[in-house]
Amino acid sequence: MVLASNNAGKLREFAALFRTAGIELIAQSQFNVPEADEPHPSFIENALAKARHAAQCTGLAALADDSGLCVPALRGAPGVHSARYAQRAGGAKSDAANNAHLLAELRHVSDRRGYYYCVLVLVRHADDPEPLIAEGRWHGQILDAPRGTHGFGYDPYFYLSELGVSAAELLPEQKNHHSHRALALRQLLARLTEAA
Repeated sequence: MVLASNNAGKLREFAALFRTAGIELIAQSQFNVPEADEPHPSFIENALAKARHAAQCTGLAALADDSGLCVPALRGAPGVHSARYAQRAGGAKSDAANNAHLLAELRHVSDRRGYYYCVLVLVRHADDPEPLIAEGRWHGQILDAPRGTHGFGYDPYFYLSELGVSAAELLPEQKNHHSHRALALRQLLARLTEAA
């Protein structure tokens, strides 16, 4: 199955998660598939567009995700723009810039709740009329200072009160058990079993 992403962090996480189900994921970059546009305002629309694009270009079943950090006090931002949050405000496109912009937006906000959201879309072919769709939410709080060295994106600032650590303090295998992607993947694998 082709993974409709060129994000190395996502590829590592998804490859490890799918390996437990006996499914090998191949990055779309191995087929020279260019990144699909993500012009839509919702995670599900973007994921579906990416999955169809990868399936069309490769002729293989394709899995796409769209995921990001949603902060209710910021009306759901960064949301679908999580990877380019700072860039959309005139800054650089980097994890450090995104995190700095998020903290600036929250500097006078007391409600620091947030959640990572992931939607997975699997299409068996580009014109699949019944894509399999699954979602996961991972709730936490936004920290003022980074903690931990694992993960990527907003992980150093995403505090998990039930675990007492940030997402970046979790080892990769721990994150792969708890994360929004893990939750969505469990749901997707259950749907794959039902559809088989």
